[in-house]
Amino acid sequence: MTSIKSLRWLMRKKSGLSDGGKSSFRMKQLPFMAVLCTVMLFIVYRTTKYQYHQEEIDKRWSFWAEPKAYPATSGKLKGLPRGIIHANSDLELRPLWSRSSSRPKDNVYSNCNLLAVPVGIKQKQNVDAMVQKFLPENFTIILFHYDGNVDGWWNLDWTSKAIHIVARNQTKWWFAKRFLHPDIVSIYDYIFLWDEDLGVEHFSPSRYVKIIKEEGLEISQPALDPNSTEIHHRITIRARTKKFHGRVYERRGSTRCSDSSEGPPCTGFVEGMAPVFSRPAWYCTWHLIQNDLVHGWGVDMKLGYCAQGDRTKNVGVVDSEYVFHKGIQTLGGSGHGMTKVSKLKKTATQRQSGAGIDVRTEIRRQSTWEFEIFKERWNEAIAEDKNWVDPFKSDRRRIRRRRDTQRLSKHFV
Repeated sequence: MTSIKSLRWLMRKKSGLSDGGKSSFRMKQLPFMAVLCTVMLFIVYRTTKYQYHQEEIDKRWSFWAEPKAYPATSGKLKGLPRGIIHANSDLELRPLWSRSSSRPKDNVYSNCNLLAVPVGIKQKQNVDAMVQKFLPENFTIILFHYDGNVDGWWNLDWTSKAIHIVARNQTKWWFAKRFLHPDIVSIYDYIFLWDEDLGVEHFSPSRYVKIIKEEGLEISQPALDPNSTEIHHRITIRARTKKFHGRVYERRGSTRCSDSSEGPPCTGFVEGMAPVFSRPAWYCTWHLIQNDLVHGWGVDMKLGYCAQGDRTKNVGVVDSEYVFHKGIQTLGGSGHGMTKVSKLKKTATQRQSGAGIDVRTEIRRQSTWEFEIFKERWNEAIAEDKNWVDPFKSDRRRIRRRRDTQRLSKHFV
């Protein structure tokens, strides 16, 4: 009897020791399991965040290229099945025929960016150098011939690969408003709307596009060589030690630029001679351009409203890829939004008037008048649209409140 009790006691003791060992082992496992769960949760969080950002980027770059979904009640389109509606176009050249084996089944676009330049035959050599830079870099080229001379370009090897539009004595902004409609250029990631008098010896289109993509610049321009013939705004001058900049500091002259400056031409500004627009920014800018104000004066000061967010961050001047502004004198004199007018137009005007007319002076007077009209329209639009809120004025109020808070905290400390 005693031996049976002793055996039971030993068995219970052994069982207790066994359970204690298991409990001890489980206790040791708990910290390891906690660390493992934390690592797994962090990996899931980072993966989800990355996928979300990728989806946002894809939406940002593809929302416009997708065909528009028209409502079934659209009266003008109700006679068509929705699947056949193709709302956009492009500027890609198509062959008149192709063999069945080489015919693409889908719309495959080889060119992702667009260079549009108003040109005259006198600047043929400079434009040739410019196109030679852009054409191998996946660009579609469109030339706006303001002097009516297209035949003089056919001896260049690349001429047949470019698109040529002719309208005598018209400005860059006139051409852009009529031939670069957002639905026509929706396949292009970036639209380069440049003047013809830019030297591109120190400019690489591919490196430039890479920079503005990495930095998220919706509206940009290459910096100007400090030795350029004409420089209108200090912010456009190249900073030798920077990749890009979005702000300038100026203590001299009528325009003072400092850290407290919150708008053009101190920050959030590019000039009209060489702007580069992302697809969403061009969609907005095209609607900003006034159809009848062809010189475009004043538009550059409002481009920040099309920057798809904070203009101090989304608008910039790229320093590492820069151009030389030759400032070639054209009828109308120097100044932003310069207009190219042919000698034929000048001669015809003089004949009609019977006396010599300074065409440059007349065009500059017209440009100044259009600038005042543009400012009036902007102010009237603000007054009429009661629901519109100036995003940059609200930013200024927020910045002032932050500065006031910082001053108070320093004072009490």
